[in-house]
Amino acid sequence: MPTVRRARPDDVPALGRLGALLVAVHHGFDPDRFIAPGPQTERGYGGFLRGELARDGAVVLVAEVEGQVVGYAYASLEGSDWMALRGPAGVLQDLVVDPATRRQGIGRRLLEAAVEALVAMGAPRLVLSTAEKNHDAQRLFAAAGFRPTMIEMTREVGG
Repeated sequence: MPTVRRARPDDVPALGRLGALLVAVHHGFDPDRFIAPGPQTERGYGGFLRGELARDGAVVLVAEVEGQVVGYAYASLEGSDWMALRGPAGVLQDLVVDPATRRQGIGRRLLEAAVEALVAMGAPRLVLSTAEKNHDAQRLFAAAGFRPTMIEMTREVGG
């Protein structure tokens, strides 16, 4: 059974590895839309999440199995967003589980813990985005009570 807890600075290398995995998976879904991972992706993503560990209104959670970080969730409390036509909300930014440990309820546990944290911060609603081709994530989110509300569409310009 995974343990879910708040991330600590010593988790940053694992967060970076999993963040780079997130980048690679999305790039694989649509390489024209999503950035490609590179040699600095792990360090950059880990550094970004390190900065979020102590930020008011943000939460980074990790899932551990036998002392190893196998997934994380990153969520934040956001104010009104006129471009998104949305009032204040808790936003699930990232949810990643190592492929070797999927289908064990880890993603569900991380999602539940992120929802609890956002509700405790006073989020009046919860929103998230998921890649159109990420059907597994969409099933997880739907089972947790999320419903589709927006569709992003992309068009490349030029060549």
